[in-house]
Order: sequence, then structure tokens, then C-alpha cells
Amino acid sequence: MSNIKFTCTIVIKCSNTAAFDYTQDYTKRLQWDTFLKKAELTDGAMEAGKGVKAYCVARNGLGMVTEYVSFNRPRVTAIKMISGPYMFRSFMGSWTFKELTTASTEIYFLYSFSLRFPFNLAAPFIKSNLQNNVQQRLNDLKYHLEHPSN
Repeated sequence: MSNIKFTCTIVIKCSNTAAFDYTQDYTKRLQWDTFLKKAELTDGAMEAGKGVKAYCVARNGLGMVTEYVSFNRPRVTAIKMISGPYMFRSFMGSWTFKELTTASTEIYFLYSFSLRFPFNLAAPFIKSNLQNNVQQRLNDLKYHLEHPSN
């Protein structure tokens, strides 16, 4: 089964360090990430980092345990699925924070996943749905970082 990949990007008026730190702070995650209804680090971890596991539940009720496989502050972080919804055979994601200026950052989301049968028959719909959700998450992130008092 081949992997399905997509990327979404957005430019945000803040430093890459501020964007990286804000997105990886699980005490603030639900303030901006409207895709999720639960987001927590597991196994007693107090902050994100390579080897740390997280448990997130989407608003649709699907939960996933992920592990950080890369954590290079403030440039890139990547996760892989440890366990999750049966529909996913595999799932990986990365965030890249490219500093454009000291006050402007381009954020790239890359998702790569494969689906089990029979979910692979709905691959175009699932990809489109995830892509729309990711773009909305980036829009929400932009709003919260550019309007911190709201």
C-alpha cells in the first residue's frame, strides 16, 4: 500500500522560535488547535521532545498515540503514530518552521499516511478531509499567534 502525502503552509507574523514553542506547548494546544478536543503528553513527560509520546483525540472522537521522532527547536519536529484508529496502517507528520524574517515564519505541515482496506477505497475523501482540517488548524494558529490577547 502506497503512502498518501500532502502539505499545507501558512505565513505567520512571529519568529520561528515563538511559533515552534507555542505549537509544542501542550498546555496551550487546545487554545488554538480546534481539530482536537484532547491533547496531552504521556508517561509523565512535562514537555515535548524526541522520544516523548503524546495522546491526542480529534473532535470526531478518533484518538492517536504518537511519538516524537525528531525535535529540532526551532526548525522542525516530526511524529509517527504508535497506535491509533484502525483505518491507518501508518501515519507520520512533520512541522517545519522556516524563518523568513525575525518577525515572519512560514510553517509547513507534511502528513504521510497509509490506509487499511476498506478505508483505502475512500482515500481521496480522507486525504481531502485531513487536508482541510490541517489548513484550518494553521489558520487558527495564525490567528492566535497574531492576536494573542483574543
